[in-house]
Amino acid sequence: MLIRHGESRATVDEIVGGHEGCKGLSDLGRRQVEALRDRLAATGEVDADALFASVMPRAIETAEILAPALGGLPVRQECDVCEQHPGEADGLTWSEYEARYRPDGWRFDPYAPEAPGAESVAEFNARVARALTQLAEEHRNGTVVVACHGGVVGASMVAFLGLPYQGQLLQGYVKNTSITEWRLEEAAPGQPPPWRLVRYNDVAHLAGVD
Repeated sequence: MLIRHGESRATVDEIVGGHEGCKGLSDLGRRQVEALRDRLAATGEVDADALFASVMPRAIETAEILAPALGGLPVRQECDVCEQHPGEADGLTWSEYEARYRPDGWRFDPYAPEAPGAESVAEFNARVARALTQLAEEHRNGTVVVACHGGVVGASMVAFLGLPYQGQLLQGYVKNTSITEWRLEEAAPGQPPPWRLVRYNDVAHLAGVD
């Protein structure tokens, strides 16, 4: 189960929010996560066996707020479920980023990082696919909750729907604190286990919050 973090301070401040630029959740972001926490506590709809977060503060904060509604599970941090790494663009304002790395506009090249030290889209999709598949295998008979990022949710769609991760840019609109749930089914003889998309972008808890 993938849960996107609440609204981030980096988004409000229009900052590239990598490891350095991320400063956690905004006030609205905390309210969004609290609304999800209260929903999960009231419904009991998620019986989690493990709780992971990326190492970015906005994801860690999201997981820590949700933990009481998930049986008080410890938050285990995993960099491989971070958002796409921005390299030297980390911490720049959006306008600085555009001026420095997109002076002639944006052209999509899945294999080329947009800044020194950054990940390409292909590298990012491959990294997330490996990480999520490994988590699923390690917790084969349980439920794993991952507090992560919109890009990670998009990469899961690329990986689990069998799209060509080397060159695919998936432009989905993943809302803050949305739930996207995948289930790894039993494999048919001689076949790899298939993934089933149970729900995508579920934000029923945000009614009235924004």
